[in-house]
Amino acid sequence: MTHAAEKLSDAEIARIAHRIDRPVALVGLMGVGKSTVGRKLAALLGKDFVDADEEIEAAAQMSVSDIFDRFGEPYFRDGERRVIARLIEDRRGVIATGGGAFVNGETRALLLDQAAVVWIDCDIDTLVERTTRRDVRPLLREGDPHEILSRLHREREPFYSQAHIRITGENGPHVDTAMAIIGALDRWL
Repeated sequence: MTHAAEKLSDAEIARIAHRIDRPVALVGLMGVGKSTVGRKLAALLGKDFVDADEEIEAAAQMSVSDIFDRFGEPYFRDGERRVIARLIEDRRGVIATGGGAFVNGETRALLLDQAAVVWIDCDIDTLVERTTRRDVRPLLREGDPHEILSRLHREREPFYSQAHIRITGENGPHVDTAMAIIGALDRWL
């Protein structure tokens, strides 16, 4: 679903925020804007925001890249699952998940059952431009970012498509994507 900037008044946003009875979890590939849009979404809804990768790094006392390098992806995904379960249990307002979190069956089932899951999708060229600004993406170090992101999109689309809501992020202001999510949440609720 592509979005045009939704026009919602502060009163409408407050009404929708009041109806949201569970955490809002943002899923999608790296670079779609889960953290940036998530911060804006949380601010608009008057809820707290948490980035699952930042919580993992705090718990492990090392970066996501270092966890991948030292222990491998399966170890990382297990820790990620536990952290997301804790965030949901704590009833966090808006949760930005890592790009691969929703691929894990246990994590996906938990999110679908206890959160409002929003898939932020985006075209590959935009993702390449966003993700290659800094070398902090372990999965992009092994080849051509466009090819890797295209492959990851194909592999993960069957999982992401199970989200309750799908929003197409565009190269516009993040507030537009956040407003589109709020409108979609209102319709979904």
